Amino acid sequence: MATAFALSVTALAQTGSAASPLPAAPSATAPASASGGGTRVGTINIQEAIVATNEGQRDFEALNKKFEPKRNELKNLSDEVDSLKKQLNTQGDKMNEDSRSSLVKEIEQKQKSLTRSTEDAQNDYQSQQGEVAQRILKKMAPLLVKYAGDNGYGMILDTSNPWPNGPVLWAGASIDITKAVVDAYNAQSPVAAPLPATPKPSGAVKPGGPAAKPAAPAKPQGGEAPK
Repeated sequence: MATAFALSVTALAQTGSAASPLPAAPSATAPASASGGGTRVGTINIQEAIVATNEGQRDFEALNKKFEPKRNELKNLSDEVDSLKKQLNTQGDKMNEDSRSSLVKEIEQKQKSLTRSTEDAQNDYQSQQGEVAQRILKKMAPLLVKYAGDNGYGMILDTSNPWPNGPVLWAGASIDITKAVVDAYNAQSPVAAPLPATPKPSGAVKPGGPAAKPAAPAKPQGGEAPK
């Protein structure tokens, strides 16, 4: 269980990837109707849109770096617990009653500390992640409404949560406006696009220690968004 908790925190903090799940899409109050009163229906993956913006990539990467020491701390504590459990399994039957009881008690205490610290860290990370998403969404909502009005949309559905947890059973790529809204957001944002990571020389990676590949961004529901 301790390892699962530690891994869950690490998985949440994959840098700049839409594969890392955000909290439930934050709510925002948008105008009741867009200008134009269109009849077209479109879809947007609002979570992917938030992460894909230049601002989102910058701020989520900064958040990931902020929590890196905590992830390392939890990993070290998890390794310590695993080492003590291994000691109990391999030497427990050879210990006297007092030594074995003391070891069991130490494992229980460290296990509780690990579980509590991991839950606190994950809750803290998700809370701050939600704050970033909420801030970006508040600025994105008016752009979404304007785009809908300018292009004849009368309804935009969020596909962040797949059916049956979300309202959309299926939607084709041709009605997805995620990329268009992200482009509109970036066009008015002062935040520049992040620079691509500089590849390391082939000789810089030592045998047995390859660099981990970043998780691939998730595709919008129904395929790629139209340009």
